[in-house]
Amino acid sequence: MDKNLNRQANLVLVPAYNAGKYLPELIDRLRTLVADDNLLFVNDGSTDNTLELLEQHQVKYISFPLNQGKGAALMAGFQYAIENEYRSVLTIDADLQHLPEEIPRFYALDDGRHLILGTRKINLKIMPFDRWLTNNLTSMIISIFSTQRVRDSQSGFRLIPTSVLAAIRLKTVNYDFESEMLFKAGALGCAIAEVPISTIYEGSTSYINPLRDTGRFIRQIWKRIWA
Repeated sequence: MDKNLNRQANLVLVPAYNAGKYLPELIDRLRTLVADDNLLFVNDGSTDNTLELLEQHQVKYISFPLNQGKGAALMAGFQYAIENEYRSVLTIDADLQHLPEEIPRFYALDDGRHLILGTRKINLKIMPFDRWLTNNLTSMIISIFSTQRVRDSQSGFRLIPTSVLAAIRLKTVNYDFESEMLFKAGALGCAIAEVPISTIYEGSTSYINPLRDTGRFIRQIWKRIWA
């Protein structure tokens, strides 16, 4: 692998847990936009045929023997990107709630310094109430502490410079990980840009526990205030 080329490249990182029914379509769609060298999946201890499909499609992957949580899967991919000197990492969920065809929107804004957040329409007519409530709450907290407007803190469709990933210490391993990342990046003074993305909720299983994961994030903030 040529690390000199990676310094100008983005790694597309896909955490996958029991995503077998989506992977064939997702891989085909991603490959129309992303070179195989710049595509990495992390199998988070899936109990379905996720690992077999990754092997069958001959994509680059990291595999956990047991489920460790989305945050742990992302951290493994981030470490890979840092070690291989990629410029930025774009994260996209495996369940087709993020459209691969919208990846160029992130690339258009990438300057190697901004964290670029895919922002959905936070609308009760589209979004389940528990996700609407927790997203608004965590987005408000992050906006206050980072002194910049964040509209969709729960979005996993985002592009992060590896320089930012190397500078922040992320501790959580569950779905509050993505809120922690925004909070700590903002605290470091990293500017957060937003790009509109589609809002899709149908046809996939959510492994998020909104109340539990929001509670974990609020405890992080409380510890930071009183540390």
